[in-house]
Amino acid sequence: MHFDPARALRLAHETLDIEAAALLGLKGRLADGFARAVALLLAVSGRVVVMGMGKSGHVGRKIAATLASTGTPAMFVHPAEASHGDLGMIQPQDAVLAISNSGESQELTAILPLVKRLGAPLVAITGGAASTLARHADVVLNSGVEKEACPLNLAPTASTTAQLALGDALAVALLDARGFRAEDFARSHPGGALGRRLLTRVADVMRSGDAVPRVGPGADFSALMREVTRKGLGATAVADDEGRVLGIFTDGDLRRLVETGRDLRALTARDVLHPSPRTVRDDALAAEAAELMEQHRITVLLVLDADGRLVGAVSSNDLMRAKVI
Repeated sequence: MHFDPARALRLAHETLDIEAAALLGLKGRLADGFARAVALLLAVSGRVVVMGMGKSGHVGRKIAATLASTGTPAMFVHPAEASHGDLGMIQPQDAVLAISNSGESQELTAILPLVKRLGAPLVAITGGAASTLARHADVVLNSGVEKEACPLNLAPTASTTAQLALGDALAVALLDARGFRAEDFARSHPGGALGRRLLTRVADVMRSGDAVPRVGPGADFSALMREVTRKGLGATAVADDEGRVLGIFTDGDLRRLVETGRDLRALTARDVLHPSPRTVRDDALAAEAAELMEQHRITVLLVLDADGRLVGAVSSNDLMRAKVI
């Protein structure tokens, strides 16, 4: 075995050129068929059942996952297993998206009459325009390629890339037609970074109850500092008995106050508070709180409810622990 780095790089370039050409070649063949496929899949009240054998099956699993995560309920059913009971997963209200480069995969073609008998509409992604699969399909998306990227023109490479791209094109067109938004995507990805940013509310991460640093306006300076120290946020809210925020006092305010040389023992919270502090609603997105902190270069926000009363506090550390930032 002899490895030639220059040859490897040349083959990589050729592979990318062949697959890029294959994708560009799809554009001229979509026409009305693609729009009909989208309309058909959009109209079903059930799920899109994706099927495929071998490498087409691997592509089908990815397409099913993409559809499901972008607002189109979908699942993958293996054609061979369908012949042994899994066909029961397909219902008349479903649509079948069958993938086969040749359109003649035996395991797939064997169940096509049964799928049609169920009354489930069939969309085919195939390179075989005159194949058994194409003849049974209600809509055919031609995924044919001139040649595979494999030097032997045998291993599915360009053809599977074309199948995958068509699946992505269907998913994008369907999500657009459904009015699918970033918030909808987040709901199907709650564990991801986007899900956390678009689903996590300030109320989910804020400190509440006794954990909120708070003193009344008449609190003496000693009580004020004890509250700042005890709650560990480097700040405390100054609020009246009804929970209306009058201001905030922070470690930074303390440093500036010390520099003035004033007698701190004679001061109350009302004397030293910083009025009109930055606040955020408890039902706001935690990501909005993070943006406020960054915009104003602060590390703590007071949290208000819908009536404008103090209900919590949130720090940049709280947001980091929640992986919002």
